[in-house]
Amino acid sequence: MAVRTTATEVKQLIEGCDTSDSIVSAMITSASAIVDQVFEDDEDIGDVLLEEIERWLTAHMLASSLWRTASDEEVGDGRVKYTGQWGMKLESTPYGQMVLTLDTTGKMAKMGKSGAMITAIESF
Repeated sequence: MAVRTTATEVKQLIEGCDTSDSIVSAMITSASAIVDQVFEDDEDIGDVLLEEIERWLTAHMLASSLWRTASDEEVGDGRVKYTGQWGMKLESTPYGQMVLTLDTTGKMAKMGKSGAMITAIESF
């Protein structure tokens, strides 16, 4: 499926983002592939929501790598503390949190999690 958003639309979400369109477009391609896979069999979520999820997911990918947002900054002797923590997945950025909010199916929250498996053992 074709990508749903543009570099310009993604950059509108991230204040001061001056990353080249080619880098943002590469991340859009990745986000689009994820959205395609997660929602491949879903006919209930509309095109508008899929586009928004793709746009916010791309912003999350940028914020997780190139445009990390600071929660605390100091000037003397430097120091920057970034929002989120590694391993928090979509919850680690405000953009990822918006993805979770926009996804009315809950599929993005479940992405990458394995299901539990119970195996019965015959008694001896």
